[in-house]
Amino acid sequence: MKDDDNHGLFRRQIATDVPAAKVAVRNVVGVGVMLAIASFQIFRVGSYLDGSLLTLYHSFAEDIIMPFGMYFILFLTDARLKFLRPWYVKGLLIFGMSSLTEVMQAFGVHLLGVTFDPLDFVMFAVGVLLAILADRLLLARFLPLWSLETKP
Repeated sequence: MKDDDNHGLFRRQIATDVPAAKVAVRNVVGVGVMLAIASFQIFRVGSYLDGSLLTLYHSFAEDIIMPFGMYFILFLTDARLKFLRPWYVKGLLIFGMSSLTEVMQAFGVHLLGVTFDPLDFVMFAVGVLLAILADRLLLARFLPLWSLETKP
């Protein structure tokens, strides 16, 4: 009997209440953001910079771009996983994961980098905040099918 209760709890977390058109829009945006980031890397934007801009790019650009992209990856699943729908859950999850990799660098575990820099935490926050602003202010305003929130 307890096993059935656990499955019921899991089923309540997986939603099927979102129209397919909204899921499609969110998937296109999520994949589009990731393709834009990949293009940024493929075309080596940093190679066109020099001096202090190059130093800033190598020091902090990835620390802003990666949390931004990871926030939008979550849009590929948030229509089905209800707990991922609120922007603050996505933001906290991504900031926490990014920060964990930085803390691990401080202890010599190199997952996504090799040098611990406390300023990276600020850059992670900037990346997450930019993603939240894009989500809540731009996309919600200009894409009618963007929001998963139900209106009373």
